[in-house]
Amino acid sequence: MSLAFSFLMTEALLVFSPETSLLRSFSRKVKVRFHWALQLLCLLCALLGLGIISYNKYLNGKSHFVTWHGLTGLLTVLYASMQCMGGLALLYPKLMKNWTLAKLKLYHATSGLVCYLLGCASLMLGMCSLWFTTLVTGVFWYLAVLCPILTSLVIMNQVSNAYLYHKRMKP
Repeated sequence: MSLAFSFLMTEALLVFSPETSLLRSFSRKVKVRFHWALQLLCLLCALLGLGIISYNKYLNGKSHFVTWHGLTGLLTVLYASMQCMGGLALLYPKLMKNWTLAKLKLYHATSGLVCYLLGCASLMLGMCSLWFTTLVTGVFWYLAVLCPILTSLVIMNQVSNAYLYHKRMKP
């Protein structure tokens, strides 16, 4: 789950950033395909992580989804699944009649930001768990919590810049 939401999803979103993308010299089509592949890998890792966590809880006789971290994590995985389906509409925009491609992109980016922030919230709630706080203490805990906060700010800046660009391009 951490791999899915802290690394793969972050990288998938940063593909479109002109400042931080490793693929900035590639065409938009290549960036979209790379974004799609990373997001699919993210979703597969998240579903695999959810399955492993559920199976481990089952083996140990523990309750499922009773903490804020567990509930937020489940909501994030479900939301990410729906967001990936929404991304398919951008791959095949002709299926979405009465919607402009620009609106689809804007809604997908905004919804993706909500999904990303849910993922970061779930990561941070996990960092407040007894298991994590016994393993990571002191300044290292604060550094760990700072990572999703900083990446969230970068991603929010990227989405807001895309929104402002869209507003400027409207006649």
